[in-house]
Amino acid sequence: MLDPQDYVGVTFWIISAAMVAATYFFTVERDRAVGKWKTSLSVAAMVTGIAAIHYFYMRGVWVETGQTPLVLRYVDWLLTVPLQIIEFYLILAAIAVVRAALFWKLMVASVAMLVFGFFGELGVYPLLLGLLGVAAWGYIIYEIFLGEASKISAESGTAASQMAFNALRLIVTIGWAIYPIGYFLGIGEAGSADALNIIYNLADFVNKIAFGVV
Repeated sequence: MLDPQDYVGVTFWIISAAMVAATYFFTVERDRAVGKWKTSLSVAAMVTGIAAIHYFYMRGVWVETGQTPLVLRYVDWLLTVPLQIIEFYLILAAIAVVRAALFWKLMVASVAMLVFGFFGELGVYPLLLGLLGVAAWGYIIYEIFLGEASKISAESGTAASQMAFNALRLIVTIGWAIYPIGYFLGIGEAGSADALNIIYNLADFVNKIAFGVV
């Protein structure tokens, strides 16, 4: 039973409900979208749908054990973060011919970021692996601001598509910045499981739903 005084557990419940609602919204909006944008909304619905399932299970782990649902969270991320990269790629592909190499560079960087984070949270050189994860995230930021992805958007996109691309860049830059804050607050002997989970839950709420709304 969820204790109303368990603020971390409450955030798990709120995010679960929000992900279900977002999945329904993206599914309905997909029928109203035109052309290639339907696929992007399908991917957005997959992201929030997968997250909703994992959040129901993560809430159960937290309520029953009071421990961070580390494995479930990273399984969720390993499924949904690559899907967000696919969504990013689909937006670019809708406005221009995009090399597959760009997709794979972003995909490899996103997976590396998660793998470093997972083993770091397991206690394997947490500071070093945390910094390596941040470096992988930094490469993604470089690619979408100064690399090939940015050039494609600037040269080929319409005003609407460029606005969407710029909004996604801000999400990846500002929204994803929440994750390393939670990571570094949670590692070490002085780390706080409450702070880590609340921050991660907030980050997922902002990023997974906002990614699809854009």
